[in-house]
Amino acid sequence: MVPYEAYIRKLMEFFDDISFHHISREENQMVDALATLASMFKVSPHRDLPYIEFKCHGEPAHCCLIVEEEDGKSWYFDIKRNIEDKEYTPEASDNNKRTLQRLAAGFILSGTILYRRNHDMVLLRCVDAREAEQMLIEVHEGSFGTHANGHAMVQKILRAGYY
Repeated sequence: MVPYEAYIRKLMEFFDDISFHHISREENQMVDALATLASMFKVSPHRDLPYIEFKCHGEPAHCCLIVEEEDGKSWYFDIKRNIEDKEYTPEASDNNKRTLQRLAAGFILSGTILYRRNHDMVLLRCVDAREAEQMLIEVHEGSFGTHANGHAMVQKILRAGYY
C-alpha cells in the first residue's frame, strides 16, 4: 500500500479539490467496480479526465436484463420451429429464411429442449424469460448460495448447462 500512497500524493497536485473517505467492507463491491473502470482509462496529466455517469436501478441489474417477448413466445421460438418442422413465419423474406437457417445450424433439439452449441462444443440449454428469472433467483439467493464475484456466478450457470 505504501507505493500506492506515494503515487496518490504525486497525483494530488493535479486536482483542485480532493477528499478521501473510508469505505466499509459492505460497500466494497462499488469500490471494486470503480477500480475496474478506472483501470480501463489511460490518464495523462494535461487532459480532461473521462466522465463516468452512474444511474441507480430500483432492483438488482440481473432483473433488468430479462425481457419477456410481447407475443408470449420464447426468444428461440422461430429457431426451434425451424429445426422441428423447417417452417418460417409467413412474412419472412428469403434473406430472413437464410439467416434463420444459418442461425439454427448452431442449435440442437433434444426432445423438446433446445440447446445452443458453444464454441467449444458445450451444449447450453436455451431458456425463456420465466426460467431465466428463476435461475437467477436461485443463483443469487437460493440453492447455489452466495457467490464471490460475477465470474464465479457465470461459471455456476455454465456448469448447470444454461444459456
